[in-house]
Amino acid sequence: MDARSAAALLTRLEPLGVRLALDDYSRLLAALGDPHRATPAVIVAGTNGKGSVSTLLASIAAAAGLRTGLYTSPHLERWEERIRVDGEALSEPDLVARLDEVLAVVGRAGLPSPTVFEALTAAAFLHFARANLDLAVLEVGLGGRLDATNVGDPLLAIVTRIALDHREYLGDTLDSIAREKAGVFRAGRPALIAPQHAEAVQALAEEARRVGSPLHRVDEETSLENLAPRGLAGQQLDLRTPLALYHLSTALAGDHQLENVATAVRAAELLASHDRRLDRRAIVAGVAAARWPGRLELVELGDGRAPVLLDAAHNPDGCRALARFLAWLGRPLTLVFGCLADKASPEMLAVLAPLAGHVVLTRPASPRARAPEELVDEVPPGPTVELAAEPSAALEHALASETSLVVVAGSIVLVGEVRRRLRESYGAALVG
Repeated sequence: MDARSAAALLTRLEPLGVRLALDDYSRLLAALGDPHRATPAVIVAGTNGKGSVSTLLASIAAAAGLRTGLYTSPHLERWEERIRVDGEALSEPDLVARLDEVLAVVGRAGLPSPTVFEALTAAAFLHFARANLDLAVLEVGLGGRLDATNVGDPLLAIVTRIALDHREYLGDTLDSIAREKAGVFRAGRPALIAPQHAEAVQALAEEARRVGSPLHRVDEETSLENLAPRGLAGQQLDLRTPLALYHLSTALAGDHQLENVATAVRAAELLASHDRRLDRRAIVAGVAAARWPGRLELVELGDGRAPVLLDAAHNPDGCRALARFLAWLGRPLTLVFGCLADKASPEMLAVLAPLAGHVVLTRPASPRARAPEELVDEVPPGPTVELAAEPSAALEHALASETSLVVVAGSIVLVGEVRRRLRESYGAALVG
């Protein structure tokens, strides 16, 4: 099977959608030899910030000299981005080979066809098992309790900031969502939670007690003592924990990244009992080295064109974090916005559109995407509004407008499409 047929295979699996159940998936992993049990792991659940925390923690582990795997989702441009070892994405041939193995076992064992996420997660477990890793960092796809990543016995469970998202699967309250995400906690293993709304804190604490997982709270165990924002270049900060005072520099911009950095640092400290190489030097170096494309990522095009700021904010909480940063930045901007049908688009546009002089509405390449015509009435009064059927056209219209900054947000799919276009059609030099 070549890379194109692998992509076609994953496309054929897409109609299976989301399956929040682990019985058949556990049987699949057993038929594969339980590869998820081969590597010590950390699992990271949450609504916003889990990808950043996962990336920061993997970067710290790599700086410590640990051979480290990182599994994240969704991807920006390529399926292979989801599975990384020491920062390097899985190659196309390796992804094909791992998927071949997974689907061959499904056929031999007579198991139900896996979903896209189940197939990719099983492929990641296989790849990590054969890479002889010291540590794997696993980002939960959806929820926690019944997610395909949640099948092992992680050394540490992390829950980042929880917000109302994926309500059709997880419930309509912070309490119900928090309890689903607390499904990653394990008896006798530490749980670390990022700063949360009081309702979520209470639910997480109750679930930790019920399971028997020692609970650590980032807001109680860390404090920010100095902060020097550097705009789109990131920020410097002093972070105090129960063990040390760290002088940190991060390329991740935005005040929301401060709690992600604090969460990753405290996680590394808790993991140090497993591997003493996770020391102060590794923490400082790893935080400095971490990069997370598509999150307040500035792309300079030159030739007099406005720079493009890519941000994967795709729910109201994420959009509020982006809006705070844009308000602080204080630059005239054009907003390119598109989202999926299950997102709270009126709330998202309510916080982002007032910051823009011009809004270009478009449709991400997903069967679940909203049509731009459906979003027009959700844009609050103020900015001029333009429609573009495709993201490539939306980008061209935005770059043609008189603005000092183009901001792309609303959907990870949209950000990935625009990012690819910037590389292929505008020659942008991008990292990752």
